[in-house]
Amino acid sequence: MATLARILVIDDDELGNAFVQETLRRLGHQVSTATNAEEGLRLTEEESFDLVFTDVRMPGASGLDVLMKVRERFPDTLVVLLTAFGDVEMAVGAMKAGAYEFMLKPCSPQQIEMVTHRALEFIRLRNENQALRLAQDEQHSTRRMVGSSRPMQELYRLAGSTAPHDTTVLITGESGTGKELLARRIHFESRRANGPWVTFNCAAVPEQLAESELFGHEKGAFTGAHKTTRGRFEVADGGTLLLDEIGEMRLELQAKLLRVLQERHIERVGSTQLIPVDVRIIATTNRNLEAEVAAGRFRQDLYFRLNVIAIVVPALRDRREDLPQLVEHYLALYSAKTGKEVSGVDEAAMKMLSEYAWPGNVRELANSIERAVVLTSNRKLRREDFPMSFRLGGHSSKTTEADGDLSIRGMEKRLIVRALERTGGNRKQAAELLGIAIRTLRNKINEFGLRNEAPAGDDEVEEDADVQVV
Repeated sequence: MATLARILVIDDDELGNAFVQETLRRLGHQVSTATNAEEGLRLTEEESFDLVFTDVRMPGASGLDVLMKVRERFPDTLVVLLTAFGDVEMAVGAMKAGAYEFMLKPCSPQQIEMVTHRALEFIRLRNENQALRLAQDEQHSTRRMVGSSRPMQELYRLAGSTAPHDTTVLITGESGTGKELLARRIHFESRRANGPWVTFNCAAVPEQLAESELFGHEKGAFTGAHKTTRGRFEVADGGTLLLDEIGEMRLELQAKLLRVLQERHIERVGSTQLIPVDVRIIATTNRNLEAEVAAGRFRQDLYFRLNVIAIVVPALRDRREDLPQLVEHYLALYSAKTGKEVSGVDEAAMKMLSEYAWPGNVRELANSIERAVVLTSNRKLRREDFPMSFRLGGHSSKTTEADGDLSIRGMEKRLIVRALERTGGNRKQAAELLGIAIRTLRNKINEFGLRNEAPAGDDEVEEDADVQVV
């Protein structure tokens, strides 16, 4: 039988100790034993126990002393007191002191099994509740919008004005800006806040399953439809449905979506029955839907139906004053998540972050901070804790070569940065990778201002030298 828990038995009575020990082992538990309180407490310092059975009356320290010490040092460990001299007053006192259970000796195997089962079920439920609370706390931390800049204040104002009404909202912006966060904010500030919040990623669901996912299907409607299933619209009834990346939806499904928005009822796949739905629609996209309409990839009538209230989420480079607040937020979040005491970002690293263009926006910032916190051995994050592309000036906001720059100069710079990243800053290897002389590479590094991390005296290094950028 597999081990279910780690349990400690403390009893100076050898027969009683052996009886409890054997009973627990037959149940599959891993059991340690001690014959006095001092020995038992020493074992709790050396090993982690889920449950402790301890006799009350023993030479030296008592079982009540064990209870108090264990409760003080290891509050997650449950303690069951055993005694042959129990009375009501002692039992009440033990329970008030934090004992999980009080049992009179001699105990039957059935009593020990019952108490152990209840204790472990209590531990399981407690752990599940703790995990749920942590998940909710993390979700709240990662899913709230951070920033007090003028663009963000205007965004909050628009969201606040829009939330109380059932108007359809179209949220646009670059990837990683927080469009879904804004949609959630609108939902939870609306009269539908207690209703369902349902999301549908139009880009992630396979084309052949998208209609069924949205509108549901009847049993036997297609191969594999073994039972009738509700779609996202039915699940979201009375709440909000987020259509994420709406620009990726195929034209045929766009037509069916338009009909649902107009008539407020759906038909499951394989059925002709009309099912009324009361759903607020919020759509997000990083595409220019007007351009998609002009190109014939998006229905104009659906665009007008969605674009009742249009909100644009600003890119991070357009609200740089929020960067310190965002860094502080994610630093606190991932420090707590990893259990590391990382208290801040040093001046040089903050300057580097402030000069970076953040093509991936807030999502890229969050991922970069998490990576740095995981890898650092410092109390404060430093430049070297971040990817080399940051340190070499990649995507710097101070240069004209933005991420979308297709000029020869811009592409040449990006190739050099990537080659240096791939070789860990080894210029000789990077030059070989690029098919150019190391002197040419060094000149290009100077030209593009990528020398921030080069060692002193690097200009004098011979062409065949092996130079590391650290």
